[in-house]
Amino acid sequence: MTTIASGTDTLTRDALTVLQPGFPGTTAPDWLLRRLGEGLASVGLFGRNIASPEQLASLTAQLRAERDDVLVAIDEEGGDVTRLEVRTGSSFPGNHALGAVDDVALTLEVAAELGRRLAECGVNLNWAPSADVNSNPANPVIGVRSFGADPALVARHTAAYVTGLQSAGVAACTKHFPGHGDTAVDSHHALPRIDADPAVLGERELAPFRAAIAAGTRAVMSAHILVPALDPARPATLSPRILTTLLREELGYDGLIVTDGMEMQAVAATYGIERGSVLAIAAGADAICVGGGLADDQTVRRLRDALITAVRTGELPEQRLADAAERVRELARWTAQGRTAAVGTGDGAGQAGRSAVRADVGLIAARRALRLTGEAVFTPLTDPPYVAALTPVANFAVGDETPWGVAAELVRLLPGTETDSFAGADAGHAALVAAGERRIVAVVRDEHRHPWMAAALGTLLAARPDTVVVEMGVPQAPPRGPAGALRRTRAARPARG
Repeated sequence: MTTIASGTDTLTRDALTVLQPGFPGTTAPDWLLRRLGEGLASVGLFGRNIASPEQLASLTAQLRAERDDVLVAIDEEGGDVTRLEVRTGSSFPGNHALGAVDDVALTLEVAAELGRRLAECGVNLNWAPSADVNSNPANPVIGVRSFGADPALVARHTAAYVTGLQSAGVAACTKHFPGHGDTAVDSHHALPRIDADPAVLGERELAPFRAAIAAGTRAVMSAHILVPALDPARPATLSPRILTTLLREELGYDGLIVTDGMEMQAVAATYGIERGSVLAIAAGADAICVGGGLADDQTVRRLRDALITAVRTGELPEQRLADAAERVRELARWTAQGRTAAVGTGDGAGQAGRSAVRADVGLIAARRALRLTGEAVFTPLTDPPYVAALTPVANFAVGDETPWGVAAELVRLLPGTETDSFAGADAGHAALVAAGERRIVAVVRDEHRHPWMAAALGTLLAARPDTVVVEMGVPQAPPRGPAGALRRTRAARPARG
């Protein structure tokens, strides 16, 4: 039975219920367990909380010993963004690879297997999929996290992903509403702006969210972006026009609305996390995600107290907070029913639940996403090469813990392979010196977005025309090299993809 501390008033419980905080370590700290007893209903997990599937299952069991209906959320997209396999790389390709294959049955199967693994570890809410249409090639934060640049393609794969994930009893959280694809700014660092008119937004950005809603997505995550055509004053997370009028009333969505990380600078730098949280709930959000950067009891207390104060001063209607808390509890009830409930929702999950899922479907999907370009005659690698990773700065959503590239698998396949990372104006020359006489494998990410990377690759190919080029980002630049493997996602275990 759910444990609620006696004497905790309704307002305090509701304020705690709408929070989705993070915490440090691989076991739950005492303060977190105490807050669960007082009414906290959700926690968010990040790479720092996970060491192995067995440890994760133990952690979620520890949380449920305190509150049996707790929502345990995670940011597990596959590909670039993985928490389950943060130190080894995901066993599943990301969205862009799935979009490149364009087989919705495969996308559904990948999501179902990912959901099964999450459920097995006790995770019941996934902050995925990304339904953003990556229409801006310069986008620094979405990129391969998107199924692609075509709204219809993104829509059908978003729906398949939602159906597959929820067939395992794991709630999908479709993001980042109303669409983060046409941006050139990372909202972790500043406030992006989309200047499209309403007609374009309706046909492009909103199409995948309509598909997700039709597929029965249990949650939607808001974006910290300014869309003047919808609201010229406030970012989507804080906008009643976007969250309530558009998402609730016009699109007919009635599930949980979760904010993106409240400590992200797009909101925090202007409003602060306390004021931002109050405005988000008032605008129509039901749950406040925080914990990627701020992961302590003080943060929970600050946000709890800000919400309570806002209700008591009349800034936040008490009924709005109560309704938000009830939506959190409603989702908790759905996840508690598990796979059986998912099959019975009528949202298409039953078909996925009854179909056989291959444990190696991630490998199958990654191999299907591979694209080879270059000369018809290619001399394969026979001796240990030198892998030069032309490495850009990782965006915050990805983090720098997760390995990428092909070096680890080439070391296994061709013992003696050496590797290093290079960046900046001298990257090409430095890689040539380091490689010596070895054949070079140059691994790049989004060459089209990084002039230094394009220049370094040009230097390598001019000096060593037999350099093998592997693009592991969005393959926007013309392929170069005798044979370039154009991947639609990062796979830290490339021999498996």
